[in-house]
Amino acid sequence: MGILDFLTGEFIDVIHWVDDTRDTMVWRFEREGHAIKYGAKLTVREGQAAVFVHEGQLADVFTPGLYMLETNNMPILTTLQNWDHGFKSPFKSEVYFVSTTRFSNLKWGTKNPIMLRDPEFGPTRIRAFGTYTIKVTDPAQFMREIVGTDGEFTMDEISYQIRNIIVQEFSRVIASSGIPVLDMAANTADLGKLVAAEISGTLAQYGLTMPELYIENISLPPAVEEALDKRTSMGLAGDLGKFTQYSAAEAMTAAARNPAGGGGMGAGLGMGMGMAMAGQMAGQMARPGPWGAPTAAQAQQPQAPAAAAPPPPPPPPVEKVWHLAENGETRGPYSRAALGRMVADGSLSRETFVWTPGQDGWLKADDVAELAQLFTVLPPPPPAG
Repeated sequence: MGILDFLTGEFIDVIHWVDDTRDTMVWRFEREGHAIKYGAKLTVREGQAAVFVHEGQLADVFTPGLYMLETNNMPILTTLQNWDHGFKSPFKSEVYFVSTTRFSNLKWGTKNPIMLRDPEFGPTRIRAFGTYTIKVTDPAQFMREIVGTDGEFTMDEISYQIRNIIVQEFSRVIASSGIPVLDMAANTADLGKLVAAEISGTLAQYGLTMPELYIENISLPPAVEEALDKRTSMGLAGDLGKFTQYSAAEAMTAAARNPAGGGGMGAGLGMGMGMAMAGQMAGQMARPGPWGAPTAAQAQQPQAPAAAAPPPPPPPPVEKVWHLAENGETRGPYSRAALGRMVADGSLSRETFVWTPGQDGWLKADDVAELAQLFTVLPPPPPAG
């Protein structure tokens, strides 16, 4: 190898970068001490920018394209080195490739609950989380403010700082928006745009922009959600009395669906009904006889002070209703009495499939003990004419 070939091998004549990591924001071209040949080819692909740093000073920035590194397309570097137009010697500069594509599906969330004053619930706390997209818009500013001399800068190195900025601006915007908590779910898109606009000023100082910010969920503390669920249930029930009946019916339905585990509940309901019946019988025994005379039971019992009125009896058990399946269609619901009439007129047979809440799938009417009796209790034959 001649001395000319050796010297030629010491010079770099092709500079480019192919990224396959999907999270690298800045990558330094490793020249390993070699000088860059005058007239070397620089390839900057779409979604990239090349930044030259010479002797610690930020120099020229190249956008996508193919370049011949000469004095006419390196004005800043030429000025820094006082090169004349006849300069054709190799030079030593650091070349940083900056990815200008969007880094998407990045996560953010509130580490601690955000305090705000809701017009309906008063002081309350909320949590939120979502995703965002980040992009480098000013490679030189980004290099100057964030990267420095880092040879391989990834998104993970700045994501924590950006999340803090998002949470700070989100807390301020959400607290001053005046939007009720119950209406926030309908305004997440507008809130996301508003937060992204507020963040853009801070990110511009880093050479970054946030094209998209999404709020996926805004949640209340578990205790507030539980109280809200109860309030919703009461609103659906109408008033307290109907709500009580509704709760009792739900409890009885749950007990019917789980005979093994609901024995205690069924026993409690039976005991309550028994106590109510006992109270009614006691009231009947306490009624005076004809013309106001005490009954025999009253005469034998010592007079006791008047007791408070017995509590109202629990609501009557919910009657089962049945659905029928014929020819791929369902009908109903029907009460047991209605099914009895259908047996009598022949519109319900033993082979008809039936279903009721709590039953495991469709069954033939003849396989359900409660309905099989309808087919055995038939009227006697008509008298002979």
